[in-house]
Amino acid sequence: MCQDDPGYVRYIVNASNFAAQMHALKDAGWHGIGVSQALSDPLHPAVVISFDDGSETDLITAAPLLRQLDFVATFYITVKFLGKRGYLSRGQLRQLSDLGLEVGSHSMTHPYLTDLDDRELSRELADSKHELENITGRPVEHLSCPGGRWNQRVAARAREIGYRSVATSKASPNSVGTNLFCLGRVSIMRGTSLATFKAITKGHGLWAIRLQESARTSVRQLLGNALYDRVRDRILATRPPNR
Repeated sequence: MCQDDPGYVRYIVNASNFAAQMHALKDAGWHGIGVSQALSDPLHPAVVISFDDGSETDLITAAPLLRQLDFVATFYITVKFLGKRGYLSRGQLRQLSDLGLEVGSHSMTHPYLTDLDDRELSRELADSKHELENITGRPVEHLSCPGGRWNQRVAARAREIGYRSVATSKASPNSVGTNLFCLGRVSIMRGTSLATFKAITKGHGLWAIRLQESARTSVRQLLGNALYDRVRDRILATRPPNR
């Protein structure tokens, strides 16, 4: 793992569990696709697969399995993480893109975008898009909000800069009528069982996930991002990492 922070660890899926999840999709007749394909020429039935941050395991673990299954995915990259221990190098990111896997932006430095002033926000969105396009030689058209922190100001600035979509962390299904600058995603966690994973891909149980999400959002709005993160990490530190 790139980090041992409890808030990070809970999002890291064991490699064997990830393989079981991808094979379950294949066995059920699903196609794994990226965001661009979902917006322009989706396969049916299909599920959009995405990753955040740009961990080295995106290339050495996830990518070979995805291509073996004839799946693609969107990898949202944090530019300043490139070259750090456990993360992709610039050369590895080019390899990932050359495999036919889509690269999106996860900002320059991974701040909560909603906390930034207009100048900082523009720099995080525009500079990361430019840097990633220079590295891959391909358009970068999709943005994922760090920490899922999203608001209308972030969406509007992303549109102005030239992104085609913005992904949040809202556990909501997407349809042809969904706002492309407020796309929902369902996080697959370290402790997500295979049975739960299969249910999620069918849209089952999302109400419970949304209820938990709503409670967390209310607490976060009350405490603010910084204090919320400290309290969350203290709670998570007392739990086994696979829960």
